[in-house]
Amino acid sequence: MKARFATPARDDRRPALWARRVGLSSYMQIGTGGQAFHRGAGILTLGVGACTSAGAACPVSRESPRMKLSMQHLQRYQQLARLLWKYGRSDVVVGIGMEDAIEDDESIPPHPGGASPEELADDLEAMGPTYVKLGQVLSSRPDLVPAPYIAALSRLHDGVKPFPFEEVEEIVTRELGVRLSKAFSDFDDVPLAAASLGQVHAATLRDGRPVVVKVQRPGIEKQIAEDMEVLGEIAEWLDAHTEFGRRHRLQLIIEEFRLVLKQELDYELEANNLRTMAKNLAGFKRLFVPQPIASYSTRRVLTMEHVRGRKLTALGPLTSLEMRGGELAEELFSAYLKQVLVDGLFHADPHPGNVFLTSDHRIALLDFGMVGTTTPEMQENLLKILIAVSEGKGEDAATVVIGMSQVAEEFDETSLRRRISQLVIEQRDRALGRFNVGRTLLEVSESAARDGLYVPSELTLLGKTLMQLDQIGKILDPQFDPNAAIRRNATEILAQRMRKQASQGSMLNSIIELRDFVTALPSRLNRIMDGVANSELELKVRAVDAGLVMEGLQKIANRIAAGVILAALIIGASLLMQVQTSFTLWGYPGLAILCFLAAAAGGFWLVIGIFIQDHKDRRKSAR
Repeated sequence: MKARFATPARDDRRPALWARRVGLSSYMQIGTGGQAFHRGAGILTLGVGACTSAGAACPVSRESPRMKLSMQHLQRYQQLARLLWKYGRSDVVVGIGMEDAIEDDESIPPHPGGASPEELADDLEAMGPTYVKLGQVLSSRPDLVPAPYIAALSRLHDGVKPFPFEEVEEIVTRELGVRLSKAFSDFDDVPLAAASLGQVHAATLRDGRPVVVKVQRPGIEKQIAEDMEVLGEIAEWLDAHTEFGRRHRLQLIIEEFRLVLKQELDYELEANNLRTMAKNLAGFKRLFVPQPIASYSTRRVLTMEHVRGRKLTALGPLTSLEMRGGELAEELFSAYLKQVLVDGLFHADPHPGNVFLTSDHRIALLDFGMVGTTTPEMQENLLKILIAVSEGKGEDAATVVIGMSQVAEEFDETSLRRRISQLVIEQRDRALGRFNVGRTLLEVSESAARDGLYVPSELTLLGKTLMQLDQIGKILDPQFDPNAAIRRNATEILAQRMRKQASQGSMLNSIIELRDFVTALPSRLNRIMDGVANSELELKVRAVDAGLVMEGLQKIANRIAAGVILAALIIGASLLMQVQTSFTLWGYPGLAILCFLAAAAGGFWLVIGIFIQDHKDRRKSAR
């Protein structure tokens, strides 16, 4: 559904002036599909983490100071402003002060929004590899982006415009230190696929082995560094001047995205991931991970075994009937649970374009540039969350999420528990075909951020991965139930974790610790017994906030003492009223009147002091 605008009368169609007259996005009305797309477009533009609802997701106040634009990145700001404006985020363009960058650009449409999905894919490709990568991320997020945009953005996985073969030959020759004709008996000059960071060519080694060669795009590191600097500046401004930025900590998201891209640009790291993953998945006979050819691989060139097969998205009805889709889906899901919850290293980008069905009906996993890691403690927490969600126990899931996350000052635990319980119950009550564990985890992460809880990035990455697996599972077997698969595999996962913890190294560490404990135990017992015999044993108790407790008790004692003194003055004055003296005030015994005045002044000062101190304490607790 396209965006609809109530457009005021205007005599100038330039976008910057029109935005000022419209008043940012206050007149923008977006239907259901448009709302989902603009949530995605916001995340796309701000680095996989920004706006999550149309028009008001990243509200930019008119009073907020404009962002200072760096002159060296002026062209990039202009491209980014054009993208934001074209896809309905004129509020962000004007709010951060980028409207001047596109004011004289005649190619900008006078009305923001309304562009087609195919135009978005083309625009992202024109902006370069960083934004192509962001488009790839969006294409795997059906919770944010409607189906037409997912279909259009999916081509960015392997349908980007390739770079010339002359540059491919130059890079491979420079990296391998030998001419192309010497290293390979055959090298196809037409790429099999071209993506954001590189492209893949079919080749044959001198010994006859068929391989594929992944070649990194020329000059890509410098371009990505500049893009990330621009996105970082925008994220810094949004963190400082918008509630959304402060809640989601966009600078950290941009930094994480930069690190992910840095890892993906290191093909030696990807080759190591391929070897490690093949070792970890050796027990899954229906899965295949192509292995790198070490002597033909460098930081910018990766040569690996050629997988003969087809993408899952390209399978025909006949192939679907021949393969055992249910068994393949079950083994694939089990393998990913093992990667995340046992091995601690998992393939973080299993979109359908990275999963092939081989000619012998096995599942081949490709592109291990993006991987996630989990610590043993994180694995324990993630397993608890998955079991709680699959069994519909929202309260248990909320408890684990709170325990593993950072808490902000404005954290509302009651609201978060209510939200998570509601999400889990809604998922549990859905029909089999609509249940999605990954989507639930992403919604839990979003609810946590809304209530002031910073969940670990591993939880969000796991949610994205499981949501992609759900897509693959539905292709292999439309009846596949990931919820039931989690429950079926939970026992085996626990057993594998126990076996891993009971490894030889773990047992040796435990034995060494036990030895140290037993060796030191007699001397420690002797010191304790000597202390008891000589009456030298001391027990020290450190109470929580003992200083505050003592300070409060001291205030109470001081106020009680002051009250007793004032009461004594009043009683003494009353008794002195019966004693006639030559010194009088207003016709009453002077000494008695002085005591009454002292008691009144002291009482007034005591009350004022109490109010002042209580006010200071409230302000201190509020900070």
